[in-house]
Amino acid sequence: MYHPAMAVSATELENLFGDTLNQSEFLRARKNLVELSGGLTNRNIKVETDNGDFVARISSNESSLLSIDRANEFHNSKIASDVGIGAPVFDYKAEYGLLVIGFLPGKTYEGVDVAQNALRIAESVKKLHSAPAFRLDFDMFQIQQRYLTIVTERGFRLPEGYKEFLKAKEDLQSALSKTDTGKVPCNNDLLPANFIDDGQKVWLIDYEYSGNNDPCFELGNIWSESGQDIEVLHELIKGYYGADREDKFARAWLFSVLAKYGWTLWASIQDSISDIDFDFWSWGMQKYDDVQRDFGSKEFYTALEKL
Repeated sequence: MYHPAMAVSATELENLFGDTLNQSEFLRARKNLVELSGGLTNRNIKVETDNGDFVARISSNESSLLSIDRANEFHNSKIASDVGIGAPVFDYKAEYGLLVIGFLPGKTYEGVDVAQNALRIAESVKKLHSAPAFRLDFDMFQIQQRYLTIVTERGFRLPEGYKEFLKAKEDLQSALSKTDTGKVPCNNDLLPANFIDDGQKVWLIDYEYSGNNDPCFELGNIWSESGQDIEVLHELIKGYYGADREDKFARAWLFSVLAKYGWTLWASIQDSISDIDFDFWSWGMQKYDDVQRDFGSKEFYTALEKL
């Protein structure tokens, strides 16, 4: 999850993170620091050195509440790098929440870029999905329930009427499980900012939510996070499966609804625990508006019938 880069000087970054950066041999002889478009669960700092440019991902201590396993992120980032679709991985210091990866020069996507490059994105996603299995599975049904327990037990803000859609979620889970074709290594968080286009290839970055999952979750979540027209989802399906298959389109669209239902509670948790200057609640409510429209709609049950 990303927000725009903060206006933080190199000197301020050094004061804040210098001790952490010194834990990695790759970052000690640094010449300059630049904050990149930052993670909503971490800080991403470009570290310029005589030996090349690196990115230091420095994670929050609250990551576990958001179902983020940093050891899993490190392991899966290496797999993605090995198959040539993720940035190279250089170092990991678990006790300091520090992951060091290579800096990928290129264009960072926005929503419109996803629409314009849907077929290329599908090609890159297929490459990731062909990698060796990741360390853990990612199941939004389980994660959504975990988030709901955290929100309820800790008294965090719960969107009005949220639990009224639990029955529809159960119907969705039952339908999807009957037509499950297995899991592949997925990023599971491919927001536009997690695509880097170097002109030759679209790279996939940020593996904090990575895990083995249904490929249609990946495609549906990409489309949902892009904020683009429904035709973009058709293009992603066509690029991935070689044809605009009705069953896979329905499956990906349904997973996009599930994703928004789960990410809504992610936003509620972040709204309560994060010290990052970002309006998590409004971000989550944008997703919840879609959930309220889609769950229980005619389109929802029509899609279920097409699985």
